[in-house]
Amino acid sequence: MTEARGSAGLNGEAHARYAPGTPCWVSLMVHGLTATQDFYGELFGWEFQPGPRQLGPYVRALLDGRDVAGLGQLPPDLHLPIAWTPYLASDNVDATAETVRLCGGTIGVGPLDAAEAGRLAIGSDPSGAVFGIWQATAHLGTDITGVPGTPAWNEVLTFESAHVAKFYETVFGYERESVASDDLDYVTLHVAGRPVAGVHGVGTTLPRDRGPHWMTYFEVADVDEALARVVALGGHVLKPARDSAHGRVATVTDPEGARFSLIQDPR
Repeated sequence: MTEARGSAGLNGEAHARYAPGTPCWVSLMVHGLTATQDFYGELFGWEFQPGPRQLGPYVRALLDGRDVAGLGQLPPDLHLPIAWTPYLASDNVDATAETVRLCGGTIGVGPLDAAEAGRLAIGSDPSGAVFGIWQATAHLGTDITGVPGTPAWNEVLTFESAHVAKFYETVFGYERESVASDDLDYVTLHVAGRPVAGVHGVGTTLPRDRGPHWMTYFEVADVDEALARVVALGGHVLKPARDSAHGRVATVTDPEGARFSLIQDPR
């Protein structure tokens, strides 16, 4: 986390169109869609509505009637890591996907249309961290931020930040700001002067069973209370609650193993 948490959206207000490069949506593909809806519905107070049919069994998670995130079901024979995937906004997903390839990344899905909602691709950076690209038409992305139950921040956890940050800078045109510290390898990615995401080099502490990956932080009213709820609902605590300069944070998994972080605004 950096000083940027909470800066990527408007507090409790409907979000306007996202500038290219800004994380605009988060999505999770699982094997047990109904059970996953139950977990996140209880944890964050989400309700659900059907999403684009082109994505297979897929639902949009809503908070107070506003889009927050997406959940989809994997085919039973497809064994992929269960992980939250952020989507980065693009004005031309086909061109962005080609730039990803030219810069050493890969495109695994798409580009393809998601009905009238928009056009998407899913790729990975040179270190293997998976992310999405979203070109909005009817669906702009996450419609509300800054309140409990909404995405607050996204960052890449990788071995070292410099090479990976350069990839994202080249593909999406970010401005970079490195943390001046001997014991913290962190780069903040900016769009039009605003911090929107981070690249955190964690070296050998990166989980061997996970590899480089994006981490989504969700805002909660009380981290300790949310942790108890995660465990009661069948999830697991990876990093217990701790105080930071950006609020109280913890890292958990849902029952299928998807990692995410919880953050409590210090206000």
